[in-house]
Amino acid sequence: MMSRTHNKMCWSRAFLTGWLLLLVQLLCTQAVPISIDKTKIKEAEKKPEEPPASVDTGLHYDRYLREVIDFLEKDQHFREKLHNTDMEDIKQGKLAKELDFVSHHVRTKLDELKRQEVNRLRTLIKAKQDIEGGNDIAVDHQALLKQFEYLNHMNPHTFEVDDLDRLIKSATKDLENYDKERHEEFKRYEMMKEHDRREHLKTLDEDERKKEEEHYEEMRKKHADHPKVNHPGSQNQLKEVWEEADGLDPEDFDPKTFFNLHDTNGDGFFDEQELEALFTKELEKIYDPTNEEDDMVEMEEERLRMREHVMNEVDSNKDRLVSLDEFLVATKKKEFLEPDSWETLEQNQAYTDEEMREFEEHLAQQEQDLNQKAFDLQKQRDELERQQEQLNAQKIELQQAVEHMERLKSQKVEPPPEVHGEGNSNPEIYPADNQVHPEQDAQPEGHQAAPQAAQDTPQEHHEQQNLDQAQQGLPQTHQDLPPGHQEVAQGQHNVP
Repeated sequence: MMSRTHNKMCWSRAFLTGWLLLLVQLLCTQAVPISIDKTKIKEAEKKPEEPPASVDTGLHYDRYLREVIDFLEKDQHFREKLHNTDMEDIKQGKLAKELDFVSHHVRTKLDELKRQEVNRLRTLIKAKQDIEGGNDIAVDHQALLKQFEYLNHMNPHTFEVDDLDRLIKSATKDLENYDKERHEEFKRYEMMKEHDRREHLKTLDEDERKKEEEHYEEMRKKHADHPKVNHPGSQNQLKEVWEEADGLDPEDFDPKTFFNLHDTNGDGFFDEQELEALFTKELEKIYDPTNEEDDMVEMEEERLRMREHVMNEVDSNKDRLVSLDEFLVATKKKEFLEPDSWETLEQNQAYTDEEMREFEEHLAQQEQDLNQKAFDLQKQRDELERQQEQLNAQKIELQQAVEHMERLKSQKVEPPPEVHGEGNSNPEIYPADNQVHPEQDAQPEGHQAAPQAAQDTPQEHHEQQNLDQAQQGLPQTHQDLPPGHQEVAQGQHNVP
């Protein structure tokens, strides 16, 4: 790292760091606690200085951005041009033209990085398409890549001047809008919290609702009952850090020493993360994660408000960094010595009544749309179930028809077996009276009647039984005898 004692080199380093941090520095949502007394730490042995580790910017193309910057820094020509270019020229894209003069090795690596990024975006587009149910729809990647303004989608293979220009401008614009988006997100969070509270009250009876309202007011008052909060970036606020965090006498407060103590990466600037760390003591006066009444999401919004305020007051060149010179100038202003009181979030509601009304109307419309979609889906489901039942019934009918055909095939009627008597043919039946011929009525003793065919009628079978009984000398009932024999049988019964 260049020596900070040399003004010209310090100026160049300022723009180098400013550009890098403009693109890469995290607009932190988490605090970095100040708990180390740097005056009691022995100075470490000097080691070869390494560039500070890059932190996530929160941009969806953060990795691509950091990798491009890392490789551009390795080119000596580009690094020298960067030192001699002011921030406005960088933002306007003048630095991007220097890409034509970087080494072939760096250009080759940048080409590879761009191809990887284009492939990543195509994968994301395809994944989104799959989630939305468009598996069978052809995806026009070229058209969809237009939404990603930080690279030239018309040339997905090589990294050109236009790519660097787009990357710088997109990152600058996105980071400048980042705080605004976070404020809007916090506003939605607060309105949703209030909406949920109101909806919960609707589910309670009168007594429970009264108790809930009383508890809510009690928590609000308890949260507002905290020590006075110093104006961020004021002398009183910094002296409190000097005394409680650094363990130094507040009467010996020295702005330059304070700056060097809290320039944690030693680059000669306060970045946004280092500034936010200075407000930890003030935030601890208002928020305690163990208290029911304190919301940690609100604490981070308060931290963001404090950092924005200091940046607006101190960062004169708007590079999102506070140099030592800017800091020292700010410590001489009236706002630093005699600041106004700081109004915390509970004194500044994040939304207006009109915004709350519009938000609830929007939620009601969303709920109505979702209910309609649910109703339509249920109708589709019922229709599909009805069609499925019809298909199942048709399937069962078809199976039954097939089984019936199989049974008919397996049940073929066979002719009755041919029966032969002992020298005599089967008794001949006259179809006129369906009786046995008289000539065959009497058969030799001991001769048994030939078995009847399976197709004999019940009457024929009964008459055959009577013949068998007659042959065996068994009595027959009147109704069992054939015509012409009934009178004889009756006379026999009358014999004493």
